[in-house]
Amino acid sequence: MSPDQERSSMIRPTIKTVAAEAGVSTATVSYVLAGRTRGNGSGISPATAERVHAAATKVGYRPNQAARTIRTGKSNLMMLSLTMLSDPWSLSVSKAVGAAVATAGITPMILADTDWRTAIKRQGADVIFIDAADQDGDAELLAELARNNNLVVFSETLEPNGFDVIRSVAGTTMAAAMDHLTATHSRVACLTSRGSLRSPNPVRYGAYLNGLRRAGLEFRDSYVATFDGDEVNAYQAAVNLLQQPDPPSAIFATSDFVAIAAVNAAQRLRMTVPDDVAVMGVGNTLQGESMMPSLSSIGPVDFFNRLAGFLVDRARDDSLPHRVLEFPWQLFVRDSAPAAPNHFSDSTTHRKEAL
Repeated sequence: MSPDQERSSMIRPTIKTVAAEAGVSTATVSYVLAGRTRGNGSGISPATAERVHAAATKVGYRPNQAARTIRTGKSNLMMLSLTMLSDPWSLSVSKAVGAAVATAGITPMILADTDWRTAIKRQGADVIFIDAADQDGDAELLAELARNNNLVVFSETLEPNGFDVIRSVAGTTMAAAMDHLTATHSRVACLTSRGSLRSPNPVRYGAYLNGLRRAGLEFRDSYVATFDGDEVNAYQAAVNLLQQPDPPSAIFATSDFVAIAAVNAAQRLRMTVPDDVAVMGVGNTLQGESMMPSLSSIGPVDFFNRLAGFLVDRARDDSLPHRVLEFPWQLFVRDSAPAAPNHFSDSTTHRKEAL
C-alpha cells in the first residue's frame, strides 16, 4: 500500500465516498441511509437503494451521530431510568423495549439504580422513560425538564404536563387479591418496603389492611415485614417473617420481586409453596409467570409490550399530544396461591388445609 493509499484508508468514509462507490448522488445516499425511500415519492428504486447499502458496507461507512442529531433533531437514542434494574418489573421493561427497538433503528440506554432527578438534564435522547416519580416536588421538576426533554413517566397520580403518563389502573383488583387469600387463609402477612409505608397514601399496604377488615381478621404487627433496599433485604425480611413461632400461611407481597424473594425464602426454610405458605405478588411480570411455582399476581395484561410500543412511537414523533396511557389490572391465579378447591382455578395444585 502506497503512503497516499494508507492515508486514504485512515480517513473516515463519508456519504461522498459511498456516493462515488455506488455511482449515485450524495442526495440519493442521504435519502437511502436515512430510510426515506419507503414511500412512493422518493423516486429511488429498490435496486438503487440496495446498491447504496452495499456500497456503504464495502467502504465501511458509519453515520456521524452528532451530525445527524444536529441535522434531523433526532439522536435515535431511548433512555430508560429504572430504579432497580434487578427488579423483575424493570427486567421485563428492558426486555420488551429491546425487542421493540431492534427493528426501529433506536438504541436503548439504561440509567440503572440512579436518581433521575440529578442525572437527567439534557441527555440528548429522543425519549426518556422514568419509572418512579413519587416524591414531593416531582411534578414541578418534571414539567421543567419536559421543556428540553421528551419524557414518559410511570405514575399512578401525576397528570400530563408537557410529558406523557403511564398509569396502572388497579381499581378493585388489589381488593380481589386480598379476598382471594383470605378466602382460605386466616394468617395473612404483608411484605412491603419501608419507603412505601412512608408515602402519603400507601395504596398497596392499605389494600392489605382493608382486606383483613373485610374478612374479619385480626391485624398482627408481627405479620407486617418491611425492608429497605433490594431483593436481598426483601429475602431476609421474608425469612424473619416465616421463622416466627406462629408463621403466616399466606403472604401478600407488594411487588413481584418481593413475592419472588418470599418464595425463595420459603424454599430455603424447606417450606412448600403453596401448601405451607401461599404467596401473592403485584406486577404480573414475565419472571413471576415463568418461575416454578408460577407466581399468582395482579397487574395489567401485555403491559410491557404495549409500553415499549408507545415509547417507540413517542421517540419517532414528539409532536403527538401528551396524554395518559392507562392499563387496567387483572388477578392472575397461578401455582403460588391457587384458588380454593371449590373455586375455579387455572392451577392444578391446591392448598391441603382450608382454614
